[in-house]
Amino acid sequence: MNRDSSPSQTEIEYRQVISHCKALFDKKNKDYGTSWRILRLPSLTDQIFIKAQRIRSIQDKGQQKIVDGIEGEFIGIINYCIIALIQKTLENSDQMEFSPEELGGIYDDQVEITLELLRNKNHDYGEAWRDMRVSSMTDLILMKIFRTKQIENNLGITLVSEGVEANYQDMLNYAVFCLIKLKEEQSQQAQQQ
Repeated sequence: MNRDSSPSQTEIEYRQVISHCKALFDKKNKDYGTSWRILRLPSLTDQIFIKAQRIRSIQDKGQQKIVDGIEGEFIGIINYCIIALIQKTLENSDQMEFSPEELGGIYDDQVEITLELLRNKNHDYGEAWRDMRVSSMTDLILMKIFRTKQIENNLGITLVSEGVEANYQDMLNYAVFCLIKLKEEQSQQAQQQ
């Protein structure tokens, strides 16, 4: 997409999802501060795993016993991926506290970098994700988690593969796609009633 042209429908939907995720991130930051700065990347990967595994479990069982729906878990995946990308960027910094404005800018920077990746992939793949199932994208998120864990176990050394940042970006984008698809499904169901 040419940066000077109007945003695509995907970019509009993407930004709506991210806006919702960032609002929750900001509220949690007010409640907890930046306590997440203490987490190492493998711990963040495991947090993403827990959320993706719960989504898959609910999808497989067709029911859930905890009220929180899978949408909240996808939001958690998005925010944990952004936190992981921030942590990777700040890995040589001991700074623990950030002003809301500073933290918001860092959050936005990671979103913009990841959105640029989405634009490039959508150009090449023709938005194939729109024809995918949410359950398939959940599986892809889990696969990316296991890839990330393997890279972490190899101390970040890869022979031919992308590093952990690319995997976090892909997981973030798949989670956004899932939320867009779930919203579309809910809208279609509402129209049929």
